[in-house]
Amino acid sequence: GKNVATFPKNLQKMVKLQLGKQLGAFSVAISVVVALAGWLLGKPFLEMLLTGIALAVAVVPEGLPAVVTITLALGVRAMVRRRVLLRRLQAAETLGAATVICTDKTGTLTKNQMTLEHIWLPSGAVRVTGAGYDPAGHFEKDGIKIDYWQHSDLLALLETGLRCNHARVSKDDMGWHETGEPTEAALVVAAYKAGLHSEEAQHTVSEFSFNSRRKRMTVIEHLPTDLIAHVKGAPEVILERCSRIQDGETDREMLDTDRKAAVAAYQALAGQGLRTLALARRSLPEDIALDEDFVENQLILLGIVGIIDPPHPEVPHAIRVAANAGIRTIMITGDAPATALAIAHSIELPVQKAITGRELSAMDDNSLRQALADEILLARTTPEDKMRIVSVLQDMGEVAGMTGDGVNDAPALKRADIGIAMGLHCTDVAKGAADMILTDDNFASIIDAVEEGRRQYSNIQKFVRYLLSSNMGEVTAILINILLGGPLILLPVQILWMNLVTDGMTAVALGLEPAEKEIMHQPPRTAREPILDRSGILMILFLSGYIGIATLWLFHRYIQDGRPEQLMLAQTVAFTGIIILEKMNVFNFRALQAPLIVIGFFSNRWVLLAWAFTIGLQVCAVYVPFLQNALHTMALGWQDWAVIFLIAVPILIIMEVYKWVRWQRSRNMV
Repeated sequence: GKNVATFPKNLQKMVKLQLGKQLGAFSVAISVVVALAGWLLGKPFLEMLLTGIALAVAVVPEGLPAVVTITLALGVRAMVRRRVLLRRLQAAETLGAATVICTDKTGTLTKNQMTLEHIWLPSGAVRVTGAGYDPAGHFEKDGIKIDYWQHSDLLALLETGLRCNHARVSKDDMGWHETGEPTEAALVVAAYKAGLHSEEAQHTVSEFSFNSRRKRMTVIEHLPTDLIAHVKGAPEVILERCSRIQDGETDREMLDTDRKAAVAAYQALAGQGLRTLALARRSLPEDIALDEDFVENQLILLGIVGIIDPPHPEVPHAIRVAANAGIRTIMITGDAPATALAIAHSIELPVQKAITGRELSAMDDNSLRQALADEILLARTTPEDKMRIVSVLQDMGEVAGMTGDGVNDAPALKRADIGIAMGLHCTDVAKGAADMILTDDNFASIIDAVEEGRRQYSNIQKFVRYLLSSNMGEVTAILINILLGGPLILLPVQILWMNLVTDGMTAVALGLEPAEKEIMHQPPRTAREPILDRSGILMILFLSGYIGIATLWLFHRYIQDGRPEQLMLAQTVAFTGIIILEKMNVFNFRALQAPLIVIGFFSNRWVLLAWAFTIGLQVCAVYVPFLQNALHTMALGWQDWAVIFLIAVPILIIMEVYKWVRWQRSRNMV
């Protein structure tokens, strides 16, 4: 399960170890072969030894680990612009391989800006006007404003909502805002609309806190005459513990018809996408043990409230983008199934069925696998359910992302291939277990991060292939030239100049390439997909072959006799030619699929700047005296430059024609 996704989470290690070992073994082998071949063909031993060492340097792109690290580090900055903080460099790249994202509803798919809109009372339904945390608003029945002080049942419900609460609302220069849980803040605002205030004297004797197992909260208040328990929670949980009901001014026994009416009421509210809470209270006997099993029974049902939490407007588009990218979205929420289904439909999340935490507990792993293969959401779940879901998804071969914010979410965040913590309302424990943190708690930011992760991985593929094709071109030219019995085509110091000075800058610039337009219309790569696949290897072989043979042709075109100055000219032309070829070759890796005309020649100014700078460095290497002495070069005429560019331009034209034909075919197939 978990091992399926270990590859993408260890990209740097893979580049340094797996690819590094392969290149290391190849470089040693090729350097030994070249050194021995040259020595056996009569070349000086010391010269061939130095050439072999330089060739080993040429095969292995020494700056590759640094370029990978720099690219991922720059990706961190790009993630911040997308409202995502990475705790690990590899997190974005891992998210780019995600096949399923398990997301909370509240605050991630919705705004977590709660407003109490509807109240069901046994005496009739009440609508609450106003929006947000501004306590301006009033109460209506049948569209007519009512005087709340004349309805003791309404005041009792609002008072219990205010007392069984830890949230506060306050006003500053920016307006009204909440402190604490938004759901509780909505209850506070509704109470304020009725003239009740949390600052009024209140003596709390005991409290039974809300958690995902209990799904209810109780606060015991000491009044001058007795103790009273204020209770709120999931309607199905509270109704089981109610034996009486507040019907207008009357407190009477709850009948089956009352229970059915309450169930119908909260189901109707949930069907509108509202979060539902039932509120109840109980006057406690003096001798009762202050234990939840004794206190939270024989309650008086006050009513049920419906709280709206509007979806983020960006979420429907983000879900469509995720689907086009081959990424499933699974909603996991503590809300009622009807509420979750209504929200899912409003955000265009394709869901056919809601499975509750209770149903989930009754399933074995095989049944859960079958269920997760369908279009479902999970409702009334616990953090333990999250842990099991992500484990089963990984056993199915999925690369799973999981969101969370609570202490109990930490194991699931740690287990997931990519743990995503909610930054606005998140515990430090959850943040510590996560791989990345959303600064705006918005699902759309996760999908933006997926795109950024795919961009980073694609760019790593680009500069790895670019560096290898360039380095293999050097090997091809040197090896063939030695087998032909010619003099050294490139000196060791020139090879080092190419690898350590000119290649690194263009490789880093490739790491800054913008995302290709089709990147979110492609399925996620498999977890074990190598950096170099078959098409990548074939591309490297073709381009390195062209670079090597073209460099060899330039060298032999200029070497006419054994005179030292003629040899130096030929070596300078070959040295300059291979660098120009490599700089032309960099444009072949601006995109792996699309031609330049599609992505735009000027879309990455960093590549153009790096290209111009490295060409300028080579001009200095040819004309600046101290660099001429160090690199054993000599000045070239304009005719020499013309020949070099004439032989270098086709490497770009050939690949652009090939990409254009393949691009048109793919467009026609669509």
